[in-house]
Amino acid sequence: MTNLLRRYPLPTIVLAQLFGTSLWFSVNGVWLSLAREAGLTEGDLGRLTLAVQAGFIAGTLGIAITGLADRFGASRIFAVSCTLGALANAGFMAVASQPPLDFLFRFLTGLCLAGIYPLGMKLVIAWTPRYAGAALAWLVGMLTLGTALPHMMRGVTLGLPWEWPLGVASCLAATGGVLVLRLGDGPHLPKISGRLPLRQGLAALGRPRFLAVAGGYFGHMWELYAFWTLVPLLTGRELQRLGAGEAWVPWLSFAVIGVGAAGCIAGGWLSRTLGSAWVARRALMLSGAVCLSYPWLGGWSPLFLMALLVVWGIAVVADSPQFSALAAEAAPRESVGASLAVMNAVGFGLTLPAIWLTSGLWESLGVWVLVVLVPGPVLGLWSLGRVRLAPTGPGAQA
Repeated sequence: MTNLLRRYPLPTIVLAQLFGTSLWFSVNGVWLSLAREAGLTEGDLGRLTLAVQAGFIAGTLGIAITGLADRFGASRIFAVSCTLGALANAGFMAVASQPPLDFLFRFLTGLCLAGIYPLGMKLVIAWTPRYAGAALAWLVGMLTLGTALPHMMRGVTLGLPWEWPLGVASCLAATGGVLVLRLGDGPHLPKISGRLPLRQGLAALGRPRFLAVAGGYFGHMWELYAFWTLVPLLTGRELQRLGAGEAWVPWLSFAVIGVGAAGCIAGGWLSRTLGSAWVARRALMLSGAVCLSYPWLGGWSPLFLMALLVVWGIAVVADSPQFSALAAEAAPRESVGASLAVMNAVGFGLTLPAIWLTSGLWESLGVWVLVVLVPGPVLGLWSLGRVRLAPTGPGAQA
């Protein structure tokens, strides 16, 4: 089996990434059933989602500052993180209606995800360095599909207890860990560099081009995870207006979020000829336009608005791998890892107030809460426009 996995390293890594990141929004996928049974509100949904984000931020900074990924094999950290994340996700089932224990277990899940997503990137570079750009698009695509997967699992297990999809997510994560452990670290791992002081990552922010890219990424992150958090509420609203049953909510939520994987892959393909800057700008423009217009179109046909949500799902994440590629190109060569770690940590930090605001105000504002997200793509586009970016890819043009 090991030889087979090493013959196809990229499919193995992206499949493990899909399985591992199914833990991320596992609670969101069963939210309607869980809220009804435990008496939880939309504010509680935001609180539990924030716990995962906070855990991920803490874990990412910890790995970056301590140099943990350089001291131990990436495949081992990935496997251990998948196993512990599966246990934390399963443990949530026992404390789902017992704050603050429910928050703690979701925080621990996020902490473990910091050893899955970033380490997946390192494994891609270790196994396929010549195709890292295109492979990164696949990896972010699998993160997106993994985020959507709990909604599909809830659709499949509808009528069964809400614990079933969470149990399946834990089993998938553990399987992903085994796959990567059997695969190993790869022949092209970067040289061990020890600790990565935070000041090295902060130094990159003094470079105008890196700062412009980081600003675009920060605007993108303000919108992305808050939108993903709201997807079950948005689809539920349109289905209610349509007079359709609640059973369709997980399936439509899976479609709206999961279609973003196709956006990532298509964006990666386009970036090879048009450049990462071109893709990032157009995706941010499209998602921002939908974000701004959706509340004003709230009275239109539910079918039209559901189609608009699908368009939003494609555009909102298609720029994510391109921002990583642009940031890596603009960062100082000697501190690319630390620079990206700081950028990611700040970006995920911005998801916390965005999620808190939108989920907390949903009950009183409904779709008009989306106005809170508009500054993200607007400021992101402004930041990208401040400095002319050198496009990546042959024949690219910004």
